[in-house]
Amino acid sequence: MPAPAATSPAMGHRGRRVAITGYGVVAPCGLGKQAFWAGLNGPGITTGRTVEMVDWDPSPYFANPKESRRADKVEQFALAAAAECFEHAGRPTAAADRFGTIFATGVGGLRSTEEQIEVLIEKGERRVSPFLVPMMMPNASGAAISMRYGLQGPNETITTACAASTHAIGYAARLIAWGMIDACVTGGSESAACPIGVASFGNMTALTSSGNSRPFSPERDGFVLGEGAAVLMLEEWESAVARGANIVGEVVGAASNADAHHITAPAPGGTGAIKCMQLALHDAGLVPADIRQINAHGTSTPLNDAAEAAAVTAVFGAGAVPVTSTKGVTGHALGAAGALEAAAVLLSMEHSLIPPTAGTTQLDDGFEIDLVMGAARPWTPGPTISNSLGFGGHNGAIVLAPAG
Repeated sequence: MPAPAATSPAMGHRGRRVAITGYGVVAPCGLGKQAFWAGLNGPGITTGRTVEMVDWDPSPYFANPKESRRADKVEQFALAAAAECFEHAGRPTAAADRFGTIFATGVGGLRSTEEQIEVLIEKGERRVSPFLVPMMMPNASGAAISMRYGLQGPNETITTACAASTHAIGYAARLIAWGMIDACVTGGSESAACPIGVASFGNMTALTSSGNSRPFSPERDGFVLGEGAAVLMLEEWESAVARGANIVGEVVGAASNADAHHITAPAPGGTGAIKCMQLALHDAGLVPADIRQINAHGTSTPLNDAAEAAAVTAVFGAGAVPVTSTKGVTGHALGAAGALEAAAVLLSMEHSLIPPTAGTTQLDDGFEIDLVMGAARPWTPGPTISNSLGFGGHNGAIVLAPAG
């Protein structure tokens, strides 16, 4: 294994710098990263308990219809986002066995599982598809990306609920920073808004009853179940520079911890989130005053938003840093949420604008955060922290910085 390059400011002073050289997005508010950006600056969701890809066509991403039918929607989204990512980034020079795939999902191929259970009940065991196992398994998306692009390095899937893709990005960056690999495709995909998914989240009272997503609002009453995928290309910095890659950002820190409190509710006061953000800042070699934007988990659920607002205030001070939640537009894409939000941060840096928290017109009493509402806010891009807080007490935070 080659020795790591000289110590840099990135990834907690522990090794090589990690460049972001491309990304791709599939989301209901926009297919492709620039359409996604336009969607993030659009109106909030007011249409129901789910927001899904309308008229989704997987055919451009597969050789033939048979191939696409054998892939669950979650895998189709992943391959579509990966295609844009490779088009944007180009092909890194990393050897195949030092080119990893660290991917994420919350539930995997739930749609295929539901469909084939119906087949079993209605038509019998012999009619169940022999392709169900590779369609439903959570690692299908990462496996498909790895096979399509010949990536022979570590191919691992993280399934830490709603924190999964933030964890994946942080882990992928560490593998590069520590010299274990030289490039990595990372991110997450999700498509769980099928009847069983909606019924289960609805019956646990996690979903909105009003059909709105309003993060940090006094009127918030649950999340809108979203779907989509985002894929990022990470590379060792010097290699990216040497091949003339267009570096769009840098992963400078990441952290992961657990509330160890409750299967669905966050720890009171956001104690786990406080520690997670502090760990991410330490990993990045930064202090709270260095952070210029916070992309909040901001799900529009009563307990989550209250805990996160308290945690942000505890770490950064009252109203000290602009905060936004993109879930007012995207809904909550579960295991893909962190990857979509990382893409939103990169676009925010590109356009020098912080997108507004769509759907929210008033900040809840007692929340001492500077929530961006109404319209995008101009800013000078700088280090940004993105939070993901998952069921089971999983917390994740990554710190992204502009290129250079």
